[in-house]
Amino acid sequence: MFTGIVEETGNITHINREKGGYNLIIRSIKTLDGTVLGDSIAVNGVCLTVTELTLDTFTVGLAPETLSRTNLGEVAEGEEVNLERSLTPASRMGGHIVQGHVDGVGRITQFRADGTSLRVHVQVDPELMRYIVPKGFVAMDGVSLTVVDTAEDSFTVMLIEYTQQHITLARQKVGYSVNIETDILGKYIDNIISHRTGKRGRLSLAFLADHGYK
Repeated sequence: MFTGIVEETGNITHINREKGGYNLIIRSIKTLDGTVLGDSIAVNGVCLTVTELTLDTFTVGLAPETLSRTNLGEVAEGEEVNLERSLTPASRMGGHIVQGHVDGVGRITQFRADGTSLRVHVQVDPELMRYIVPKGFVAMDGVSLTVVDTAEDSFTVMLIEYTQQHITLARQKVGYSVNIETDILGKYIDNIISHRTGKRGRLSLAFLADHGYK
């Protein structure tokens, strides 16, 4: 489990696609502190297992399912990725509960300056919008962010100046494919309501109020 607070950005030094496998070798500094083989590290928000370690790199393997559901199949050697080690009992919960289980990818449609902040517009599958609500949480490439507003198939987030400097998202271009993980709490609530009503539809405040949730 993770918090969505990126610890550092690492560089992909090598991509190994041999023998039907797909491995990433990533150079990092802080992320290696205390890391051992078998540990979980979120790479662009994807929970991956460390399979090899050197003094300044770690290796993770990607399954076909991971490649099909995330943007890690599109990365190239030399690119930066967001990194976060998994939570420990003593960790601060600075963001929100992030599992590292990506629901799908979105596309950046616009970057717009708003003072020193940066407003980011993201288009996603309308099915994912059932779990994305204004002022709620969403993880983008592993970064815990607050949703500003929503539409039928899109939402916006705001990156403050500090966040822009410490993650990769602000350096991307329009059209970039970004990993999206919606809030697990919303998924649980949706599942509970679906079983109670026998229907599955997009959650809304009105829907919750009609069914006794206030």
